[in-house]
Parts: sequence; C-alpha cells; structure tokens
Amino acid sequence: MNKVICFIKNEVVLVIACILAVISSFIVTPDHEYIQYIDFRTLGILFCLMAVMAGLQKTGVFTYLAERLTANVRSARGLMFILIMLCFFFSMLITNDVALITFVPFTITVLRLIKNEKLMIPVVALQTVAANLGSMLTPIGNPQNLYLYGRSGMHLGEFILLMLPYTALSFVLLTISILFCKKKTGVTVKLECNTSIKKDKRLIIYPLLFVLALLSVARILDYRITLIITAVVIAAADRKTLGKIDYSLLVTFIAFFVFIGNMGRIDVFRELLRGIIGGRECVTSVVTSQVVSNVPAALLLSGFTDNIRELIIGTNIGGLGTLIASMASLISFKYISGSSSASSSKYIALFTAVNIIFLALLLCLYFIIR
Repeated sequence: MNKVICFIKNEVVLVIACILAVISSFIVTPDHEYIQYIDFRTLGILFCLMAVMAGLQKTGVFTYLAERLTANVRSARGLMFILIMLCFFFSMLITNDVALITFVPFTITVLRLIKNEKLMIPVVALQTVAANLGSMLTPIGNPQNLYLYGRSGMHLGEFILLMLPYTALSFVLLTISILFCKKKTGVTVKLECNTSIKKDKRLIIYPLLFVLALLSVARILDYRITLIITAVVIAAADRKTLGKIDYSLLVTFIAFFVFIGNMGRIDVFRELLRGIIGGRECVTSVVTSQVVSNVPAALLLSGFTDNIRELIIGTNIGGLGTLIASMASLISFKYISGSSSASSSKYIALFTAVNIIFLALLLCLYFIIR
C-alpha cells in the first residue's frame, strides 16, 4: 500500500490521465478508432530524444562543458550569469528537464565550494525560469512543443520565428534580473575542472542518434526509421540507458490521447469546449497550465481547437507561474528541498514572484504583437 501511495504521489499526472482515459472508455466504447487517437510520431521521437539525452548525461559531457565554461569566471555575478544561461541555452537542445537535472546539482556544488550558499535560492530560481523559457524556442525543447509542432504542420523555421520574440525578451529579462541581484563584495570565484571525458564510443553514438532525431523532427527522415535505429543501437551498445527513459511520460501521452479522442466524439462536450477555447487559445492555455501544467494543457486543449500556433505560445508562456505550471520546475524544487543550505519556503516565495513578473511581461508582449 505504501508503494502504491508513493507511486501516486510521484506520478499524479499519469494517474489522473489514466483515470480520465478509463472513465471516457465507458462513455465511448473501445473500437477500431481508438488506434487513430495515438500520435505515434510524437511518441516515437520523444522516446528517441529521451534515450539520447539519458545516454549523453551518463557520459558526463554536460557537466564537463559546464566546468569548462565556469573555469575562468572570477566574480559571483559572472558565475550567476553563466550558470543561469547554461540552463537557458542548453534547454533549447537537451530539454528543460535534462538541463535542470544536470546544472542545478552542479550549481549547488559550485556555490558550496566557493562558500556562497546565499546565492543558491536566487540562482536556482532563475535557472528554473531560464530552462522553461529557453526550451520554448525549439520543437525539441520540451514535450508539448514536440507534440504541438507535429500537430501544426509548421516548418522548423516558422516555429522558431514564432517563439523568437518571447525568447529574446526572456533573455533580456534574465540578464536584468542578474544585474539587479545584490552584488556580493569581496567574493572571488576560482574553480577547478575535475570532470574528465574519457574516450567512449557513446560520445560518437549518441550525437549521431541525436542528429537522426533532429532529422525526424524536421520531417526529413521518417520517425520509424529513427526509432528502430535508436532502439537497436542503444540495446546493443548501452542497454542500461533504456531503463533510464521516462516511460511514465509516454504512457501519460497515450492516456491523454485516448481521453481527448473519446471526448472529441461526444458532440455536446466537443462544442462546449470549442466555444470556451475559441479565440482565447493563448490565455486559456496559460490559465490551464497553472493548474494541470503545460504538457497536459497542450494535450487537452489541442483536441478542441485548430489554432495550434496560439496553443504553442500559451503553453510555453504558461510554463511560468505556479510551481506545477511546468513539471520541470519540480526538479529544481526537489534539489532545494533536499539541501540543508536553503529554505524551501523562501525558494517558493522568490520563485513565484519571479515567475509572475516574467509571465505578466511576456503576456504583455503577446497582446502587443498578436
């Protein structure tokens, strides 16, 4: 029973998605149309990306790059800038989750080494915001982007241009936030690079598999070819990595696909939601994200509107706000909660304040350029 309770606590979104799928199946009896609900392209590419990132993370290459980038920094503010922008720019390619899993523990270690743990709360809070905002520029930055990009039929360049104004403003806001952080006088930063990269076949395999995944995202290579190659190569060269994949996320997607598909076949429900969402896709997705997080919001709302571009903007901006607006934010919170050097309540207070300010300013930009 304790294991069940623990599982439910850790996988709340998955459990809710499965319950909704099961309930909806009593309303719409399972038939041959169920298979059409599933977006196999999104699931296949998502699997490949998660596998590649899990493999690359095991090699230590991201930590190695972080150490090299921070090695020559000599001021606390300069260190803050590097640590925060690592999350911002890397999240565009390695996803916001992986960026936070990699760089938040690195940040905590670095701040302890230089005996400047007072910076932990502001730096980690801004790192989390940076990862959630940097990831919105590319289709592979986060799961909802990958899904909505596939639904939209947009070209890669179109997607990037759509999100570029918001990403640019985010960079400016992050830079200003760093500059406004209280300057720590008398602090000298001197870091040594302790991580070394050994010759490893995985350093060749995973970048090549990542290129294949990108080709599938850009619709140059069939995702099924990439999926087969990725699964076979990893099973042969680094089988343990297959156990590091977040399968619960894949099952969550499937459950939501079933629920949305069933609800879409109920005329009254479909028309009601279309009436509520129609013309207000961005704002609706921002509000919905605050309660259920942006990935489920994207999956739920996409079944009842054709204006996917607005959903892309709304679910990305909607990753700001509450702690659960983006599930990636919980990663940072867990690290802070497990640290004896930081107060969880102070972190939540600062995190929420920063998120609300950033969300308000990005929404202002949306209403200006829409």
